[in-house]
Amino acid sequence: MKLAFQTFTVHKRVPLTISRGTTAQSTNLWFKLSAEGVEGWGEAAPFSIGTHQQPLEMLMADVAQLKPVLEPYHPLDRQAIETAVAALSLHSATRAALDVALWDWCGKATGQPIWRLLGLDLDRIQPTSVTVGISSPEAAQQRSQDWLQQTSARVLKIKLGSPAGISADQAMFQALYSRIPADISLSVDANGGWNLADAMVMADWLSDRRVTHLEQPLPVSQNADLAQLKQQSPLPIFVDESCFNSQDIPRLADFVDGINIKLMKAGGLTEALRMIHTARACGLQVMFGCYSDSSLANGAMAQLSPLADYLDLDSHLNLRDDPFTGLTLVNGRLLPSTNPGLGLDYVS
Repeated sequence: MKLAFQTFTVHKRVPLTISRGTTAQSTNLWFKLSAEGVEGWGEAAPFSIGTHQQPLEMLMADVAQLKPVLEPYHPLDRQAIETAVAALSLHSATRAALDVALWDWCGKATGQPIWRLLGLDLDRIQPTSVTVGISSPEAAQQRSQDWLQQTSARVLKIKLGSPAGISADQAMFQALYSRIPADISLSVDANGGWNLADAMVMADWLSDRRVTHLEQPLPVSQNADLAQLKQQSPLPIFVDESCFNSQDIPRLADFVDGINIKLMKAGGLTEALRMIHTARACGLQVMFGCYSDSSLANGAMAQLSPLADYLDLDSHLNLRDDPFTGLTLVNGRLLPSTNPGLGLDYVS
């Protein structure tokens, strides 16, 4: 099989600010894997989690290693490919693009969407949240109203962990909360922006404001404090930055209530499935999230969305120039295509 790739740049309609900074655009990689006249697609999106970074330059260097290694294999040689790729020590975003391209190829070759190959039930898909970044109280109010007008969203994820402190977080959240209809569900993601003391205060404060769960309240360097926070928090605690793959889950399982699985962290749909089963075996809930992903990567995760308790696959909805189409949003639910593979089209 042959692997080709090209870069594409996507721009956010509204820049997103979290505790670590602001993102306005991203240059991603589009993988195109071909064999027997069928082409499978995947996406690698650069991302940064504190001290862990996977910039575009690293991902492109990965591709240079990967292309000659793949040539002897057929796309159905999944076990052999996984062994060969493991020896290269590629970044997880690169592995994600390859794995999705292999799944897309298989779906197209068999004429079935990936969710159908896995036997999943689309009626079980939960509504996806849409994200309001850190901003002034007035800007947060406006962003939430814009989201509700743009989409049929039933869930809002509110980014907190402001560098200005929890008083700024409370002012922003309260302004937004006062304007949100009571039937809209709310969650909070601090992206590791609090210390233990602030996280305890905020967990109590947010529990009185119909927040369903609290995501990544502490930085990864303070994972040891998760046990105390979980014991005292009235809200379920989810982790994102603290959990990359299935190997991370057992050591976290006693200290959290759920995990956020992101395609670029996990390294593909195959590992995402491992994470889902591992989390369930550990009694944890499952959320799907995203970075600056287009419809290609979010469309891949949407194939598995009947398996998730919570969905946060909204990055493509905030793009001015998403080059891929095929996903639909119905009553706040992001539905994968019924066409073979990922079922997506490219718009030049």
